[in-house]
Amino acid sequence: MGTQGTRAEQRKQTRERIVEAAAAAFSDLGYHGASTREIAARAEANQGLITYYFRSKDELWKAAAGRIFSQLKQRLDQRLEEVADEDAREQAREAIRQFVGFVASHPELFRLMVEDGNQSNERMHWLVDERLRPMYEDFKRVHGRFLPNGSESTSAHAFYAMAGAASLIFAVAPECRRLTGLDPTERSAVQAHAEFLARIFVP
Repeated sequence: MGTQGTRAEQRKQTRERIVEAAAAAFSDLGYHGASTREIAARAEANQGLITYYFRSKDELWKAAAGRIFSQLKQRLDQRLEEVADEDAREQAREAIRQFVGFVASHPELFRLMVEDGNQSNERMHWLVDERLRPMYEDFKRVHGRFLPNGSESTSAHAFYAMAGAASLIFAVAPECRRLTGLDPTERSAVQAHAEFLARIFVP
């Protein structure tokens, strides 16, 4: 029983390592550029294990993208539960701060959205229907209450303004360092960026 438990845990850890490596590879190289050989190398796993755990490259991509969004939701839910006694406006600001903090440490989220969001294919449809739409519906509820000129007609503009403003500086961190001298990945810079956006979007 103990040996079986150990093996099951090892299989789980191997699968998680593959999914994590896939998220990074898809982010860096794009869906078509990220080969299963490259993903296996990053995961330090046998390439055959990818086909053992995942029926197709698309299934692996969904696992990788789904993992990132699940981590984001878990972080937001946990933090918002901790500030449940705060007024609603401050809760909205805290959600923005947490989103910025997450994308700072997971720039692959924005890169995946850009890479697959401009393709009218099954991956984009899955990304929208399974992951982005629930986020957008939550955002619209907040947007209508707190954001300047918040309304149904401006929610789309505000949603993508938020996603871009929160993510771009981290997705192109080397460019930002060379252009401005600021390292956006430093903790103080992340916090400053989070607070800046929180106060802009929820004044």
